[in-house]
Amino acid sequence: MDSGTVLTVSRLVNLLKELVEDNFVQVVVRGEVSNFSAPASGHYYFALKDDRHQMKAVMFRMHNRALDFVPKNGMEVMAQGHMSLYAQRGELQLVVDKLQPCGLGSQQVALEELRARLAGEGLFDPSRKRKLPAFPVTIGVVTSATGAAVHDILNVLRRRGSGLKILLCPVPVQGVGAAKQIAAAIQDLNRHAQADVLIVGRGGGSPEDLHAFNEEPVARAIYASAIPVIAAVGHEIDFSIADQVADLRAPTPSAAAELVVKERRELESHIDHLTLRLCGQMNNRLSLLRERINGLKNRLQGGLYRFDSSRQKVLDLLRRVEASMQVRLQDAATKLQLAAGRLDSLSPLATLKRGYAIVTRIGDNAAIRDTAELEVGVPLHLRFSHGSAEAVVTSLDSETFRQKPLD
Repeated sequence: MDSGTVLTVSRLVNLLKELVEDNFVQVVVRGEVSNFSAPASGHYYFALKDDRHQMKAVMFRMHNRALDFVPKNGMEVMAQGHMSLYAQRGELQLVVDKLQPCGLGSQQVALEELRARLAGEGLFDPSRKRKLPAFPVTIGVVTSATGAAVHDILNVLRRRGSGLKILLCPVPVQGVGAAKQIAAAIQDLNRHAQADVLIVGRGGGSPEDLHAFNEEPVARAIYASAIPVIAAVGHEIDFSIADQVADLRAPTPSAAAELVVKERRELESHIDHLTLRLCGQMNNRLSLLRERINGLKNRLQGGLYRFDSSRQKVLDLLRRVEASMQVRLQDAATKLQLAAGRLDSLSPLATLKRGYAIVTRIGDNAAIRDTAELEVGVPLHLRFSHGSAEAVVTSLDSETFRQKPLD
């Protein structure tokens, strides 16, 4: 290697910059605007492309102020300016001084023609779109295995839908042949019929990056899918043909995952709400029952107190009755004793004890009170205080026997 011909990077870039800028002082380029952006600096950054190549372009604020329109992606324009080399990055770019619209670019025209043809065939018809299953178990995902979209989808499904099964079909989402592989993945998932719903999409990017989801094979595969499809292509402002054919469009991949578990989350939220209401009602019911139990307990304790008080009163009454009965029994016993004494004093037995006897006639047992009732030879029965005897009348004396009456 000849060390005398070795250039530094800066020297090579400067030489190329001089070469480009000296030979392309003024050029007019026709192409389609792509990747347009207008940051806060006021400059316009975009690319000009045709069906084979593209070139970066910049239009500084001092020049775009004179424009009466704002460039848009897909617009075909005539750009006048000069070529320059952006030294810091070594990138070739067209510095535009004047810009004139020419209409839609060829790719945009082809896209609109395809959109109109598919619409005429009914692929966008709202009446054919199906509702998502309320509680899907298996989710099919068709996207790049390395992009941000798959991570967003998986994070949402893991966080929001525990227990879900995810079938990932990794595919390229941009570049040559991407559309055919996306369509083939949708067809494979339908062939195996294991998924309840499909998420098809990718993260944000330029219109060229999203172009695979504007191609006919993807649209046909989504239309033919027996499994409901959610399209999630790019960001919220992006709207692809796949979005129009799908059963449901999500503004972002993570939003698609949210839609899949929406019914589940709403049901869980409803169950949580009902659980809180039930717990509240149960707590209120328990509090009410607790208060009633405490009230009954207090009433029972009051009843026991009154019972004890009444029991004491009953015992006092029993003692009083018993004492009263004792007094009355004693009085009755005394009276009975006095009556018995009096009765005893009036008893014939008491008279017998003083030496008298009761005389009855044997035969008719008639009591003899007068000698007129007797005759000589009549057998008599004599009752004494202790024992008795029999006698026979041997004589009679009718003389009256006077004596004080017995007490």
